[in-house]
Amino acid sequence: MLKSHHLRRYLPVALLLLVLIVTAAIGHAQDAGDAGGATNQEQQKNIFQTIKEGGALIMFIWIAILGTSVTMVTFIVQGLLTLRKDRLAPPPLVESLRQTVASGNYQEAWEICNANKNYLANVLKAALSRIGRGKEAVEEALTEHGLREATILRTRNSYLSVIGVVSPMIGLLGTVIGMIGAFSVLGASGISDPRALAARIGEVLLATASGLFIAIPAFVFYYVFRNLTQACVVHADDIVNELVQDIPYEELDGMRIGEEFSSGAGAVLGGSRKVSMALTTNCPVCNGSVAPGVNPCPHCGATLDWAG
Repeated sequence: MLKSHHLRRYLPVALLLLVLIVTAAIGHAQDAGDAGGATNQEQQKNIFQTIKEGGALIMFIWIAILGTSVTMVTFIVQGLLTLRKDRLAPPPLVESLRQTVASGNYQEAWEICNANKNYLANVLKAALSRIGRGKEAVEEALTEHGLREATILRTRNSYLSVIGVVSPMIGLLGTVIGMIGAFSVLGASGISDPRALAARIGEVLLATASGLFIAIPAFVFYYVFRNLTQACVVHADDIVNELVQDIPYEELDGMRIGEEFSSGAGAVLGGSRKVSMALTTNCPVCNGSVAPGVNPCPHCGATLDWAG
């Protein structure tokens, strides 16, 4: 569901588009009326007078139609702005994470993901938090959170499908209620003015036309966004799998990444590697032979923090 700050961001654009659409539709209707040459003032009532005379129920139905149209345009604008590959996996973020993970700074990579809120960051953050449990745990985290993030994207898009189904029903309800009123008048006074009766029926059919006018673009953009979402998710998943494929899980056994950072056996934080002078003479980064006390590593250049 849209959050409040999302509504504040997209609602003005949606209202502007809706006003333009309604203005164009009213202008077309007026042109059609002028071409028909209608002279009766009662037949030239605008849509607002018709809604007002229809009673509280008809007014409620038109408010519902207006609400669904605004919601539809809002979701369409949001989808056009957010369903892009560079929004789910921004290239600067990808490059930063690629360098950080390649250098072994997994805690720093987690902090970068924690500071960004998008598909790539959320999925990779969950995977990094399980890095000390082994490759299988990381792959499970990728699958679990990737499915979760993709479901959120698809859920937002599914609202367009709901609007496409509901809006014609709302319009049809308004038409049926209007037809009931029209035939009640016909039963009471007979066909004394067929032209007025035809105009009355045309007015009530406007509700059905409005519902279809909303449903058609809602369904079109639903299928467009559904395919676009799938393409963006596949692109982001490929990047995440690329980032974690070369992680040395055996060397990181027991390390905890996240808010409760713990070095375990092979932690790396800010480029500092702790090495025991009494237990090893191998660099924990490149496994090259190194004499105790030498800093940095003569093979890979990593900074070694020698502990007695």
